[in-house]
Amino acid sequence: MDVVVVGDGPGGLSAALFLAKNGLQVVVFGQDKTAMHWALLKNYLGFAEIHGSEFQKRAREQVSALGARIEDRRVESVEAVSDGFETTLDDGETIASRFLILSEGKSPRLAKQLGLEFNEQKGLETDRNGKTSMPGVYAVGRLARPGRSQAIISAGDGAAAAIDILSTIKGEDFADWDSPPES
Repeated sequence: MDVVVVGDGPGGLSAALFLAKNGLQVVVFGQDKTAMHWALLKNYLGFAEIHGSEFQKRAREQVSALGARIEDRRVESVEAVSDGFETTLDDGETIASRFLILSEGKSPRLAKQLGLEFNEQKGLETDRNGKTSMPGVYAVGRLARPGRSQAIISAGDGAAAAIDILSTIKGEDFADWDSPPES
């Protein structure tokens, strides 16, 4: 697996979308219990108004259609290993990946397992692309900005992390740009 994404809110799903769209093997672990189900979005570009549950349904369908797997499973632990990360699921199965994207909301359980420091007010420290101090680990959404999260910002965080991973793999800057079909 190229990338494991933990969390299926806008940040995690956005990252998975960009990664899968560009040919990486991606799995998203989340139980669709995101805070989005209690949201009414009136500030998400492209939607005059959409209930968070409908947004989640559409986002999950779009991400799956592009080839990412979304699995309703709980991640018990994550561990850095020599060539990436080992993710252990609730049934004991382990998944190896080169990169790890954490979109844990305001609960940094897995980030803390990795030894990353979480500040209740500031969240997990990242660079502008969501990269943490641990190589190969990214944090997006509320995990990176607990008191200042918005769905559209979280989705942007996920996109930035994905583009950074794609740039790292390609060894040069990468832009995800689609051109309309010629008429």
